[in-house]
Amino acid sequence: MKSLVLLFFVGVSGQLHAQDRTAPSYPLITHNPNFSIWSNTDQLAESTTTHWTGADHALLGMIDVDGTIYRFLGKEVPNYKTILPASDEESYEVHYTEVQPQGDWKTTNYNSSEWKLGKAPIGDLAQKAKTIWQSNDIWVRRTFDVTSPETIDALFLKLNHDDDIDVYLNGTKIYNKVGWTNTFEYISLGEEDKKALKSGKNVIAIHLRNTAGGRFLDFGLVDREIDRSATTQLAKQTNVEVNATQTIYHFTCGAVDLKLTFTSPLLMDNLDHLARPISYISHQVHANDSKNHQVKVYLSAASNIAVYEPSQEVTAKQYNSDQLSILKTGTVEQPMLQKGADDMRIDWGYFYVAVPKKSQSVQFITPQKEAGNAFRNGLTTSTAHQGRQLALNTVIPFGSVGKKPVTHYVAVGYDEVYSIQYFGNNLRPWWNLSGKETIEKQLTKATNEYQETIAQCEAFDKTLYADALKSGGKKYAHLCALAYRQSIAAHTLVKSPEGEILWLSKENNSGGFINTVDVTYPSAPLYLIYNSQLLEGMLNGIFYFSESGRYPHPWAAHDLGTYPLANGQTYGEPMPIEESGNMIILTAAIAKAQGNAEYARKHWKILTTWADYLTKEGLDPKNQLCTDDFAGHLARNANLSIKAIVGIACYAELAKMLGYDDIAKKYRAIADGMVPAWMEMADAGDHYALTFDNKNTWSQKYNLVWDKVLHLQLFPQTVYDTEIAYYLKRQNRYGLPLDSRKDYTKNDWILWTATFTNNEKDFQSLINPVYLHAIETSSRVPLNDFYDSKTGIRENFKARSVVGGFYMKMFSDRLKNK
Repeated sequence: MKSLVLLFFVGVSGQLHAQDRTAPSYPLITHNPNFSIWSNTDQLAESTTTHWTGADHALLGMIDVDGTIYRFLGKEVPNYKTILPASDEESYEVHYTEVQPQGDWKTTNYNSSEWKLGKAPIGDLAQKAKTIWQSNDIWVRRTFDVTSPETIDALFLKLNHDDDIDVYLNGTKIYNKVGWTNTFEYISLGEEDKKALKSGKNVIAIHLRNTAGGRFLDFGLVDREIDRSATTQLAKQTNVEVNATQTIYHFTCGAVDLKLTFTSPLLMDNLDHLARPISYISHQVHANDSKNHQVKVYLSAASNIAVYEPSQEVTAKQYNSDQLSILKTGTVEQPMLQKGADDMRIDWGYFYVAVPKKSQSVQFITPQKEAGNAFRNGLTTSTAHQGRQLALNTVIPFGSVGKKPVTHYVAVGYDEVYSIQYFGNNLRPWWNLSGKETIEKQLTKATNEYQETIAQCEAFDKTLYADALKSGGKKYAHLCALAYRQSIAAHTLVKSPEGEILWLSKENNSGGFINTVDVTYPSAPLYLIYNSQLLEGMLNGIFYFSESGRYPHPWAAHDLGTYPLANGQTYGEPMPIEESGNMIILTAAIAKAQGNAEYARKHWKILTTWADYLTKEGLDPKNQLCTDDFAGHLARNANLSIKAIVGIACYAELAKMLGYDDIAKKYRAIADGMVPAWMEMADAGDHYALTFDNKNTWSQKYNLVWDKVLHLQLFPQTVYDTEIAYYLKRQNRYGLPLDSRKDYTKNDWILWTATFTNNEKDFQSLINPVYLHAIETSSRVPLNDFYDSKTGIRENFKARSVVGGFYMKMFSDRLKNK
C-alpha cells in the first residue's frame, strides 16, 4: 500500500499552552487532493503554509491595531533581485553531458562545446522538464555575464534539485547536498563564495546524481533586497485547537485578542455540502483591556494555489456579484486533465477569495513579494493582473472594537471545472453535475449559510469527540479528530456516466494512483460510520472495471489509474488475494452498516468470481504483493491468508443475508475448514508466524479485525490472546513494528490490531505509542502512517486517506450497539 496530540475543547480539557505540539501538521483548507493547505509548524506565523506535497500554497495574515501591525499567519515572501534568472522567470540554456567529463570541467575556460545543448529545467517528467534526463548522473554548465558584482548585498543560490548535488562557481565549490528539494530553495552564500563571482564571464557548473525516484534541476542567482517587513511585529500565539472540521488559533495582538478559525465543513450526511469546495477563514476580534481600538485585518492568498509550478503564468481579477466581492486567479494555459502524477498540484480551474459586500472589505491584486508592503503602506489599488506569483489581497475593516467580540470571515474556494477523467469521460465536480451551476452561486450559498454551517460543524466536532472518547479515551479521540479532514481531503466526489457515486481517492505520496483498493480498505471505517454510500463510491469504479470487461482477470484490480485519470490500472502488477479479499470484506461491511445486502446483490456475479479465486488460492498464498507492498513480495503470508479466509466467510455472510442459504453453507464450511489448517501452519509456539515456512518470524495479523468487528466467529479467542500477548512484548517507543523484518510500522494497522484486544489496558498499551509519535515525531508532514517505530522518523507517505482506519474501534462499537 502504496500523524496527533491533545485535542482540546475549551471547557472540556482546558487551555493549551503555545509551546505544546498539537499535530505534526495542521489542516487549514482541506477539500480534495488539489485544494489542500497545511501549516507545518506549531506556530502559525513561523512558516509558509503549503500544499500537502510541500509546495508553497501561501496564505498571509496580518492585523492592524491602532496603527501597529502584527503578523499571525504565514510568512512574507523575501524580496530578491535577480542576477541570473531560473526558468520560473526566464527561459535559459545549458550545456550538459551524461558521460563523465575529462579534465577540469568546473572552470571558466573549460571547452564544453562537445557537450549537448538543452533548455532548462532538466528532469525526467515531460510535464515539468524541457530537457529530459533519465540516467544516473548529469554534468551541467551555464555561462553568464555579470556587471558590478561588488554592488551585490547578499548573494543567494536559487536552486531546485533532485537528487544529490555539487555546485561550483568559476571552479569554486559553493554548495553541495545529499538529498533533494521539491521547490526552489534560497541558499545564502558566504563572502568567500561571493568573491568567486567575477565581473564579466562566469560559469556555474553542477554535478547532479540520481539515487532514487525522480530527477530535476533548475537554478539561478539572486541578491536579497532590504527586508521591509521588519516593522511588523509577531502576534503572540496562545492556543491552538484541532477539531474534526475546524482548526482554531488564538493570538494576542497588543491590546486586542484574535481568534482565527479555519473551517472546512466536511459533513458527510449531506453530499452536496460535503462536495462544496469552499472553506471559511473566520476572524473574531475583541479588546483585552477596557478600551476601544481601531482594527483592520489583512489576508493575502498566493496565486500559486492554482499552479503546478511557480513558473506558470497566471491571470487574476477582482469583480463583484450581487452579494460578494470576489478575487479570482488561474493559469493562462489551463491544461485541463492533461496529466496525472503523485507530486502534482492542479494547474487548471480557478481559485477564489470572496467576502460579503456588507463587510466593506477592499480587495486588490499585487505581485506576491509586494503584498505585505501594500498593507503596511495603506495601498489598496491593484498593480498586477497577469504574471507569475501574484497575491489576492483582502483588507477587512473592523472599525472600533471593544470587549464585545466582532467577527468577519473570508470564503475561499476552488472551481476545478472538470475534476476526473473516468474511462475517457471528463467528469464535473459533484456540486456542478449539471454544468449549469457556477462557483459564484456556491460562494453565495456558503455566505448565506455561514452561521448555520459553523454551528453544524461545532456540534459535529463535539459529538465526534465524545463518541471517540467513549470508544477509546482521550488519546484515541485525539487521533480520530486529526484523521478526519485528512482522510476526506484525499478524495474527490463525482458521478459516473452510469449515474453511480464515485468517491475517488488519490494515493498521496505513495504513487499517486486513483481509487487504490488497498488504500480504500484501511480507510473504510470512517465512511462506514458516517456515510456508507461513500464507501460504495470507493468500490463502484472497481466493480465497473471488472463487470464491463475492461479488466478481464478473475481477481479485483489494484487501482483505476493515476489521479486524476481513472482510465485503467497503472500500478505495475496485480495483488490478486489482497484486492479480491478487500472488495468482498468491504461489501460485507457495507451490508452490516446498512442492515441489508442489496449492494452485494447488484454485484453478485463478480463477487462470486472473486470468492472462488480466494477459495482456490487464498489459504497458502503464492509469492504475491499485499497491501504492505513496500516490504516486497512474500510467499505463504499468514496475514494475507487470514484475509482470504475472512473474505470467504464474508461472502457466505452476504449469501445468507440475501437468502442464498445453500451458497452460504458451502462457503462458510470452506472458511471454517481453513481456520484449523491456518492455525497449524502458522503456529510458532507463543505466537503465529509471518510466513508458514518460517516459525522464527512474526507479524501483526491486523486482518483478523474483521472477524471480530463483523462477528464472524471464525478464529478462536486463543489466537487473539496469543497474538496480543506477543505484540505487547515487541513494542517500541512509537509503536508495534509491522513484522519481524524491520522496525518500521503502520499506525493504521496498529489501531486495527488494538481493536481486537479484549480489555482496556491492552488497547491503551497499543494506542499510546501511536499518540506519542504524533506529538514527538520530527517529520512535520500531514499525518504520516509509515514510520520507524524506534525513531519516529517518516519512512514514506503523508497526507493519505488510510488514517480513516483510526475509526475501526468506533465502527466496532457502533455495530455492537446495533
